[in-house]
Amino acid sequence: MLNSVVTWIDAPETATDGPLSGMRVGVKDNIDVAGVASTCGSRFFADRIARTDADVVRLLRAAGAIVTSKLNMAEFAVGVTSQNSAAGGVRNPWDLERVPAGSSGGSGAAVAAGLVDASLGTDTGGSVRLPASACGVAGLRPTWGAISNGGVFPVSARFDTVGPMARRVADVARVFDVLTTRRVTSGAAARRVGVPRTFITDDIDPAIAAAVETVAGAMARLGYEIVPIDIPGVEDAQDVVYTLLYSEVAQLHRDRLARSPSLFQKATFERVSLGLDISESQRAAAESSLLRYRRTLARTFGEVDVVLTPTMPIDVPPVEESDDVVAQSRRMGQFSYPWSLHEGPTLAIPVGFHPESGMPIGAQLTAAADREAQLFELGQRYQQITNWHNVIPPIMMG
Repeated sequence: MLNSVVTWIDAPETATDGPLSGMRVGVKDNIDVAGVASTCGSRFFADRIARTDADVVRLLRAAGAIVTSKLNMAEFAVGVTSQNSAAGGVRNPWDLERVPAGSSGGSGAAVAAGLVDASLGTDTGGSVRLPASACGVAGLRPTWGAISNGGVFPVSARFDTVGPMARRVADVARVFDVLTTRRVTSGAAARRVGVPRTFITDDIDPAIAAAVETVAGAMARLGYEIVPIDIPGVEDAQDVVYTLLYSEVAQLHRDRLARSPSLFQKATFERVSLGLDISESQRAAAESSLLRYRRTLARTFGEVDVVLTPTMPIDVPPVEESDDVVAQSRRMGQFSYPWSLHEGPTLAIPVGFHPESGMPIGAQLTAAADREAQLFELGQRYQQITNWHNVIPPIMMG
C-alpha cells in the first residue's frame, strides 16, 4: 500500500464544462478545501477544518476539474522525504521501500499511481520538483506570484509557490493556464539551452549525469542550440536559501516550538529549530548574496533561454530515517534550492530510470520570469520523442 497518501473528498459524479472538465485533481493537505480537514500533516492541526476553498481550488472547480482528494505531505511542508507526517509516511509507487521525496510526496505519488489525473503541491525549496523527479512525473514551480497562495498554509511568504503535477507536460500547462493570475509572457520560442559545466558540484550519481547529458543530446536533435555555461555564486545559493527560509520558518512556528515541541514530528522539529539561532547579521549577508545571485541569473537568461540541470544529484533514497535529516535534506535538495532564489519558473520532467534501482530520474528546465510558455513548449516537444512519462509503476491504482 502507499500508506496514507490520500483522503478522499465527496465530489460530484459529473463534471461541469470548462478547460479542465472531468480532470480528477488532488491537492496537498496544506491547501484548503471547504468543509474538509486541512492538517498540514501535523498533530497540531488534527482537528482543523477549512472554512473556505483556497483560491486555487475555486479556480479548479470553475474550470470543470473534480477535486477528489487531499494528499499527504511532510509536516508543515518541511521535509524532503514525506516520512515526517502525522498520517504516516508516504511510499513511492515505484518501490514501496523508497520515499516519494517531498514535501509534496502525496501529490507526486498520487499522480504516478493513477489515483488522480493531476495534483497540486507547494514548492518552497523543491517540494514539487523533487517528488516529480522521484515519482516519474512532471511538476512546475511557477514564476513567484503567478499563482495565488490564498488559502494555503505558508512556509515562507517570499519563496512559497503552488505548482501543478501531472504525467504529461501538456496537462501541467493546462492546469497552470487555469490557475495563473497574471499574463504570462509568451515571447519568442526558446532557442538556446544552457547546460552548466558544473552545477554546484561534480559529486553526482553517474547514472543521473548520463541521463541529463542524454536529454541535452535529444534537445540538440530537436534543433535547440546547446550552450555550455557557468553560473557564478550557485555553489552558495543553498546556504542563502537556508538562512532566509529557516529564519522565517522558526518565527512562524515559534509559539509551537515553545509550548508544545513534542507534538512535532522529530524530523520537522530538527529542521524548524534551525532558524532559532540565525542572527540579523547572517540574514543581512544572505539578503546581499540573494541580490548578487539574481543579477547573475539575469545575465544568464540574457545569454540563454532555458537552463537544463538535474533535479536530484542522488538516486531516490530508502524510507529508513536518516541519522542526519538536515544533511539528507541538503543533499536531496542540492539542485532544487538554488532555483528557489530565482523568481522565474522551473519545470521538472522525467528523463529516465536508474539502471541499478529502476527508480525514476528527473531533470529541471528553468526560464526567465513569466516564461512558462517556453518551458511548456520545450517539455512537450521532448515528451513527443520520449516515452518516460508513459511508463507505469508496479503499484498502479485508480
